[in-house]
Amino acid sequence: MSGGHLCRACPRAALRLQLLQPLAAGSLTSSLHAASMKLPAILAAFAWIAVTVEATVHFKEQFLDADGWQSRWAESKHKSDYGQWKLTAGKFYGDAEADKGLQTSQDAHFYALSARFEPFSNEGKPLVIQFTIKHEQKIDCGGGYVKIFPSDLDQSNMHGDSQYYIMFGPDICGYSTKKVHVIFNYKGQNHLVKKDIKCKDDELTHMYTLILNPDQTYEVRINNEKVESGSLEDDWDMLPAKKIKDPDSKKPSDWDDRAKIDDPNDTKSEEWDKPETIPDPDATKPDDWDVDMDGEWEPPVITNPEYKGEWKPNQIDNPDYKGAWVHPEIDNPEYTQDAAMYKFDNIGVLGLDLWQVKSGTIFDNLLITDNVKEAEEFGKETWGATMGPEKKMKEEQEDMERKLREEEEDKSKKTDTDGDAEDEEEEDDEEEEEEEEEEEEEEEEGEHNEETDEDARTEGEDSDAKKRDEL
Repeated sequence: MSGGHLCRACPRAALRLQLLQPLAAGSLTSSLHAASMKLPAILAAFAWIAVTVEATVHFKEQFLDADGWQSRWAESKHKSDYGQWKLTAGKFYGDAEADKGLQTSQDAHFYALSARFEPFSNEGKPLVIQFTIKHEQKIDCGGGYVKIFPSDLDQSNMHGDSQYYIMFGPDICGYSTKKVHVIFNYKGQNHLVKKDIKCKDDELTHMYTLILNPDQTYEVRINNEKVESGSLEDDWDMLPAKKIKDPDSKKPSDWDDRAKIDDPNDTKSEEWDKPETIPDPDATKPDDWDVDMDGEWEPPVITNPEYKGEWKPNQIDNPDYKGAWVHPEIDNPEYTQDAAMYKFDNIGVLGLDLWQVKSGTIFDNLLITDNVKEAEEFGKETWGATMGPEKKMKEEQEDMERKLREEEEDKSKKTDTDGDAEDEEEEDDEEEEEEEEEEEEEEEEGEHNEETDEDARTEGEDSDAKKRDEL
């Protein structure tokens, strides 16, 4: 995991011997002929070996040995309620084992974890810091950066104010903060990069790389693509300005820097001065206006349509205009060039010291080396190999979730439809019952009417019979 080592030197040394073997066997002529035929391959092999032998990996962590990481990483005891880390590949990944990393697991917590390695200085060599990070929780506010500390850091007491050499990585909070931090400590002061470097804010794994060169230049890459570069002197305020305004120089009293002046021949017309407001000429005193009760009547005020505003003379070119006066500059006596701004003499600890509102971020594939090619190859072997399958798995999960949502929506709609149908059936049954009741009432009323008519007829017949008897 950690500690300096030569990258793959042994296998490539074996290849070198294999390529050189024909030179040690057979006749000189055949050997020379064989060597000349293999010369391009030999030269390429030597170049390959030279690059990789020179590459030193100071720190590498892939979390491939289950809980073994716990013996290499130390939790700070500065606070008792730091958030806990867990080893996981997350909800979606490209490789279930290779993509395992350390994940923040508790919302609204500070985190403080660090790993130590053999101290070194980056003097005269590039310094390359690289890691992958995945915000699978749809992060709303939280850090995703790493810190590089001097080797004398007390890991058990590491906290937000612990002095570090470099802070590098993404930081997200709301819609306004989505940037890559690149902070260097120079002479005890932390200096932020003056450029705005945008970070990735989606849920996939991304690889961040910082390259710091001995010529005082730098480069920031995301997913192995350059997103920013420049020089330490230009993009950080670590040194005083090279030039300052001459304190003994001032603008001459006769220096006219007015490009335009009032036209001295322009005069205000006589009808210009009209009041801004006037009494409404169409207003009349109400008939019921009582002077004793309401006071003296005055018409309401309206905007004067003839009002032209404040008069100002026309502007003309100033014949005495000399242009804008530029304050002369001189060399800053406090400026001293420092060719060692890039250099850190006692690098020895990598730390994860951050705050997260919503947890779920996974750190993995951490690397500190002095060779850009080594970092590129490591990135291809890790992030490069799993980014495609990870994206595919996430898309498949999203498709599955979408289908489940649609099925639930369909079930909900069907339930609503069935419920509506049952309600309609109940309404139909109620209507039928009401109709039957109405029919029964009508029949009863008809029978009652028939009985009434029959009684009336009977009474009439009895009355007629009585009258006949009387006659």
